[in-house]
Order: sequence, then structure tokens, then C-alpha cells
Amino acid sequence: MSQATETKAALEDQSIATGAEAKKKPEIGPPMLGSEILVRSLEKAGVEVIFAYPGGASMEFHQALTRSSIRTVLPRHEQGGSFAAEGYARATGKAGVCMATSGPGATNLVTGIADAFMDSIPLVAITGQVPQAMIGKGAFQETDFFGMTLPVVKHSYLVTDINDIPRIINEAFYLAQSGRPGPVLVDIPKNIQQQKAQPVFTDEVNVPCYNPEPKASDIALNEIIGLIEKSERPVLYVGGGIISAGAHEELLKFAEATRIPVTSTIMGVGAFPETHEQSLKWLGMHGSAYANWAVNEADLLLAFGVRFDDRVTGKVEKFCEHGSIVHIDIDPSEIHKNKPANLPVVSNVKYALQRLNELIERHPVQQQFTEWNAKIKGWKEKAPLKYRVTDEVLNSQHMKEFMNGDSNEVILPQYVIDRLYQLTEGDAILTTGVGQHQMWAGQFYNFDKPRRFLTSAGLGAMGFGYPAALGAKVACPDRQVIDIDGDGSFLMNIQELATAHIEKIGAKAIILNNQHLGMVVQWEDRFYDGNRGHTYLGDPEKMNQIYPDYVAMCKSYNVPCERVMFKKDLDAAIQRMLESEGPYVLDVITPYTEHVLPFIKSGGTVDDMIYQD
Repeated sequence: MSQATETKAALEDQSIATGAEAKKKPEIGPPMLGSEILVRSLEKAGVEVIFAYPGGASMEFHQALTRSSIRTVLPRHEQGGSFAAEGYARATGKAGVCMATSGPGATNLVTGIADAFMDSIPLVAITGQVPQAMIGKGAFQETDFFGMTLPVVKHSYLVTDINDIPRIINEAFYLAQSGRPGPVLVDIPKNIQQQKAQPVFTDEVNVPCYNPEPKASDIALNEIIGLIEKSERPVLYVGGGIISAGAHEELLKFAEATRIPVTSTIMGVGAFPETHEQSLKWLGMHGSAYANWAVNEADLLLAFGVRFDDRVTGKVEKFCEHGSIVHIDIDPSEIHKNKPANLPVVSNVKYALQRLNELIERHPVQQQFTEWNAKIKGWKEKAPLKYRVTDEVLNSQHMKEFMNGDSNEVILPQYVIDRLYQLTEGDAILTTGVGQHQMWAGQFYNFDKPRRFLTSAGLGAMGFGYPAALGAKVACPDRQVIDIDGDGSFLMNIQELATAHIEKIGAKAIILNNQHLGMVVQWEDRFYDGNRGHTYLGDPEKMNQIYPDYVAMCKSYNVPCERVMFKKDLDAAIQRMLESEGPYVLDVITPYTEHVLPFIKSGGTVDDMIYQD
């Protein structure tokens, strides 16, 4: 009997089981190259699309992919590929997959991997590596990518045995998608890709000492209900953990049963319907004034699936200074990390909410919080999210050079988001770059469902918006997917317009073009006496012209683009964009003098909040 036959017989013997414990038999494949084993493993993991840029150390994978059912989308930059994979993951909850060659190809993935790590996004990044014999010798396009990415991955693998590939790919997807999601790296030397072996595929995953689904005890959950009953000013503060867990329906049921107002982090946008009367939208540095006031005066803060990041808390000692804090999170490392909790609960938040709802159904919460909700309603009336043409706009270079002094035709960036919300009836997936436009998109588009606002929150990576829109559109081809971007962010990955055209991905983009790095300009105005430290992106010798010319650039990619200068032209332009089946770009010229309000300075408190001009 041959060794392969003996191995097959032994595996078949091991797979014999009875009753409920019966397990699927391992699949023994024909002899394959390592690259082919990888692709077959991805197929078995349910991968539908991979965003992959080839190179010397990964071309074996690409040869195998040409014979696969997996759709390979060729980005025009590896960073674009990683952001697109993230967009796919954020829109679906399934792990996005990206691939690059060794050395610079791999290092170009780092920003996307770090972004996924910060925002807890499931991502599997596959990289080619130089042959094992060359590792550590400074070979052409060699980097220690395993070591380089250790701080920004949930787990990582350097494959040293071709027979490990099926197991590692199984584990990679399991780890990326379970528990607190995150990025997993699989680095595969070229000689492993070129070897041949008889693969053994199994659905079993065994990761020792990994408990991805901790569950809260009834004792802790009943204590939460007791705290609610004793409270007079409770607030629900929810984050991306609600969306990752698929717990938005349970959250809505819990909030309505308890009548507790709800605010979210940027990552939690859409976890609770923002048009609901109990919604406070999101809080923090640029969050709604009423959300920040509510948390400041809360006597009980129910922090579910959040990490108390600095953009929310400001000066952390003063955040909810007089309230008791209940912190539910699936990751024990987040408990007490930034803000001590009075009642810490390590649990899958979906399970915790399901069980809380069951307990409340038996014994409904008697508190009505009538006075508290009335006070919050007054705050909403006092400080709604709003905008107007300010004196700064009227006296700006923008009015002189572009508006011919007609203030009625100036397009404020907030107005663009407002009109988009109305024209899409709130039913679009928005991605964003990073900066002022990102904050305005979150403020003036109301999100009533999860996975509709896809943004780089923790890392704040410029250039994220359009590649992420491509990934989201591939995942959701029947939905409107629109990138709200700034001219600075959009330019960072503008090459992905070629991907959109060639791959026929109908992702749209609206550039809020103010010719400046708007958020940095805002800080310059507030803290540096308006001194400009290299924040002007236009041509200083031709300030009466828009630079660069996005219409011409888009045309070179065969992507339709139109520039919108005047308010009277905006609605029709947005409508043309929405009706286009393919990619489409609107270059909307806006004044750079606008500031995002509310605004709490970094490390500040609610007392420092500026909420009106």
C-alpha cells in the first residue's frame, strides 16, 4: 500500500463517528501545487471575490486564480485592494480578501491591515514571500512581513509546510470572522507555492485556548436591570460591536422596552435607527451637542460594544464623570483599558441583549424616564445639527473667484449631504475618505440600518473612500454605493477609477472640493491663528482655477465626471449620477472656510464644546 493510500485510509478511519457527533469526512484532493491548494482552500471557505495585485512572489497564485470560480479584481495599487476588501467586509460582515506580492507589494497592504485592526473588520490578507532558503538574507523584494504586521493583526501565519495550507486557511477565516473580528495575515514563500502535494481538506477548526463567544451570566444581566430601575438619567452608548455581532434588532427591542435614549460611536452608526425619537445620533468630538450633553449628565451609561476611544471621551476622567458605567464587550482586553467600568461584562453583545430582552419581558422596567427624555428633547431643539452661509464664506476668496458674489448660489458641503439624503431617500451605502467631509456625511445623512456608513474611524486613513466603495459595490451590486470624499482624500487613490471602469463596478463619488485639507485648516483657524502650514492643495499661481482638473482626469479613465459650481445645478447633477449604471464622479466646489460643528478640542470636555457659529 502506498503512503498516500495509507494516509487516506487512516483519515477515513478517524472520520468515522455516530449520531449527533458525526463529522464530515475530510476531502482528499488530487496532487496539486501549493498555489492551487491555496485557491481551492479559498473556494471551500466560500470566497467569492479577491482583490489582488500580482508580482514575482505571488504570480503562482494568480495563475491558479485564472482557473478558479473566484472573481479576481485587479486594483491599481495594493492599498486600493486592501481598502476594497475592507469595503466588501464592512458591507457584508464576511471576511474581505486581498493579496499582494512580497516586499513593497506587501508593505502597501499595511495601512489597510492596520485600518481593519483598529475598526475590528474581518480581513484575510495573503502575501507571497521569497523562497524559504532566501528568508533573512536580504533577497530581492524581501521583508519580514510576519514580524512587521504583528502589532496590527489578530493573528498571522508564515506557511512553512505545504500540507498546512488547508488548515491555515480554515483557521484564518474562522479567526477573522469570529469573536471580535479582525485581520489575519497568511504569508506563503514561493517555494511552498511551487511544491506539489496531495491536499487534505477538512471543515474542522481547532484553535486551542480561543473562546470567541463568551456569554454574560444572568446574575450580571439582572444587576444591569436593577441599575436601570434605580436610574433617572440613563444613556445607551453603542458601538461597532453591535454591528459586528448582528445585534441591531436586539438593541432596538431593548431600547424601546426600556425607553432609554441611544447614542453611538462613528463605528456604531446605523446600529440604532437615527430617525427614531430615542436616537441622539453619534457623540464625541464632532458628535451632536445633545448626545454629548446627555452622556455628561447621565447617571447610568450602558456602554455596549464600544472601546471608549479618545475621539468620543475627550478628557477621559471627565467623561460621564458622575454616572455608573456598565461595559459589555466581547474582548476582555477592552475592559478597564481606557475607562474603568462599575460593572464589566465580558460577553457576546447579541447574546447579552437577547437575554436582557427575555428578562425584561418577564419583569418589565417600571421606570419611564419621562423627565429625562423631555430634557433631551429640549436639547435637540436648542442645538440641532444645522448650517448656514456665514460671514467667513461671504468674505472669502471662494465668493470672489467662483461665485461672482452671489451668496444664493454657494454650495455648502453640508447641503450636498442633505440633498443626497433626500434624493436617495436615505437608502444608500456611503463610504468616505477622512476629514471634514467624513464628519458631515455622518451628521447630515441619517442611517437607519447597519453597514450603510463605511468609514475609516480608528486609523483615520485618507484614501479609503473610493476603493472601499468599489468593494462595497462588488458585495452589493444592486444598491447605490456612493463615496463622499474630499479632494485631498480622493486624490490619494484616484487610480482606482481604472479599476471601476475595467471591472465595470458602478461605484459613485461626490468630491466636496474646497482645494484645501479642510480638517487641518479648521485646526489651523482654531489653534494656529489661521497660519497655513502646507494645507492648500490648489495651484497657488492660478487660484482662480480648480486644480487638479478632476473632470479631465476622470475622462482619461473613461469615467463620467461633471463639475458643479452653483446650487441651482446640484440636484440635477446628483440625479444624473444616481441614474448612471456605471461609475460616476461629481466634483462639487465648496468653500474652504466651513468648520465642522459641534467641535470639542482634542483632550477637551463638554464644557469646551463649540456647537454654533
